[in-house]
Amino acid sequence: MRRMHSRWGIGAAVITLAIAMMPVLGWQATAAAPATSSGTVKPNATSMMDCNGFSPKYKSVKHGLGGLCTDPVTVDKNGVPWRFEDNEHYIGHDEPSVKFISSRPGSANDISYFMRLAKDPNAKPTVNSPAVSKYAQLSPAPWFGLPLCDPKSYPQNTCTANSDANQSQINNPNAAGSAFMELQFYPPGFGPFIDAPSCDAKDWCAALTIDSLSCTFGFATCNNNCIEPVNFSYLQTDGVPSGPPSPQLTDVSTLTPNNRTLKMRQGDVLRVVMRDTAHGLLARIDDLSTGRSGSIVASAANGFMNTNIADCTGTPFDFHSEFSSAQQQNQVPWAALEGGVLMQDELGHFEGCSSVSSPLPVSQTFANGQSFSDPKVFQVCNGGAEGNGSGEGPCDPATGICQNATTETGAACPTNDSASGVNCEFSGANCMIAGPRTTMVNGQAVVERWPIAGCQENVFQNGDLDFDGSSYQAGWPDGSAGHPTSFEYLGPFTGGGHPYPSVQFETNVAASEILCNTQTGAGCTAKPQGAAFYPFWSLGRSSLGGGVCTWNFGNVIKNRTAKTFGQTAQYGVPDLARFGGTLTSPVIPNPQLSTRC
Repeated sequence: MRRMHSRWGIGAAVITLAIAMMPVLGWQATAAAPATSSGTVKPNATSMMDCNGFSPKYKSVKHGLGGLCTDPVTVDKNGVPWRFEDNEHYIGHDEPSVKFISSRPGSANDISYFMRLAKDPNAKPTVNSPAVSKYAQLSPAPWFGLPLCDPKSYPQNTCTANSDANQSQINNPNAAGSAFMELQFYPPGFGPFIDAPSCDAKDWCAALTIDSLSCTFGFATCNNNCIEPVNFSYLQTDGVPSGPPSPQLTDVSTLTPNNRTLKMRQGDVLRVVMRDTAHGLLARIDDLSTGRSGSIVASAANGFMNTNIADCTGTPFDFHSEFSSAQQQNQVPWAALEGGVLMQDELGHFEGCSSVSSPLPVSQTFANGQSFSDPKVFQVCNGGAEGNGSGEGPCDPATGICQNATTETGAACPTNDSASGVNCEFSGANCMIAGPRTTMVNGQAVVERWPIAGCQENVFQNGDLDFDGSSYQAGWPDGSAGHPTSFEYLGPFTGGGHPYPSVQFETNVAASEILCNTQTGAGCTAKPQGAAFYPFWSLGRSSLGGGVCTWNFGNVIKNRTAKTFGQTAQYGVPDLARFGGTLTSPVIPNPQLSTRC
């Protein structure tokens, strides 16, 4: 590492200094005080008891959060894994990832990355081609992942924090109860976050999300009213959540940034820390470009709760890192991704349109007086990615019966029932108009402006299941003026500044393909049929200078990219030993440690 540091130049000197200053930059002091509350909390009628929005009992505050949830896998009584369904709805994801592997103690509970945020082009996006694109069209949330302990999550067993003694095999009845943490970054320009991907018109923000699963081993018993409860909090400059983070009490204030929410400019250089503390996992971002910082601790004192499978009540809870080290087998047993220390981009949640139609207005009212409404929300995409015609939908919200559903081949779906569990695209909802539209947030009018009309495809199914939207076109970072700059990642490093010696590429896109047989691997591919392009991880010359190689995600970047690892072929083949809907590469030495740029 010293030899690498010596080549990094002035920009990398800032990063080297930040590593050395970790103990004195103040991030230990943001750990919350011990919890003073106890007992159980009943869920509000509108809350976040089911991240995917399909609970038959509880409405969701965020209409169409599904794209930001965790992708589960179900296991039958014979231990065979299958696609998971939430109340008969398929909820799979497309999450191309790099998994970082290390046996060093602390490598799964004290982690730092350095990164540069993507920057959008100034030009207006083009609707009928990928010539000009914004990052929010490509991905609603690049994120970092980590397993956390939750004894009230699948398979409802005890969990010892920061311990490699926890078992985590997908078909092991003794596996520890596990939650899936994602530190998500939200690109600007397409708000508001309550029913859209952005929390700001110009700046990035970030949130800590924790997904649990209310099922017993082998999915013998699940509580469908709260099957995937999610804790959520923005990272705040004072470390205090903007609103209640627990699944039971989430309201408008939770998902609405306030004046203490950390906002980050496009192109800023960040240091990102995820570190276990006495009262829960700390997530902290230091913006090295502005000197501003934001943090949150997943603690009972901050309002985080885990969820009782019997009645969906919440109990104040400190969420701790599950494992000590980032060994390959240290995973969340119910997740499709073979998660551990992960770096990832969420795909498949935007389709540009010439216009949108079939109204599906959003309106929420809470007992505490809060409210949100967005009357100009629609279901159907016209033109744009749909060519000269109209896209999928509309669906009847009361029955879930839809019109014009399609599959990844472009053929008609074999059913019109969105609750059939079939991997079809049933509707474009949520869809928004281009230009200004007025939303109402707690009685105050807020004007949002999208540069183009578009659909997020995350209400009646999760994602772009015919693979014709922005994520699957060649609008990704490639060095051209019309595309965003790439995210740049350096690391991760353990708390002592040690790198991770091995990596593995993976993606769970195959499970979302209707042609994929997750038992045999037949038809399970990256890129999917229907996709014109599928983005990939690469190493390239850093914009920080000094010869250091940084991870990038997207396409080949002119005059920067050094290694592409076979481009789309990097994701490997179906992992039939665990779940055929997930593609994995062999474990390889971490190329960031040996590649010169």
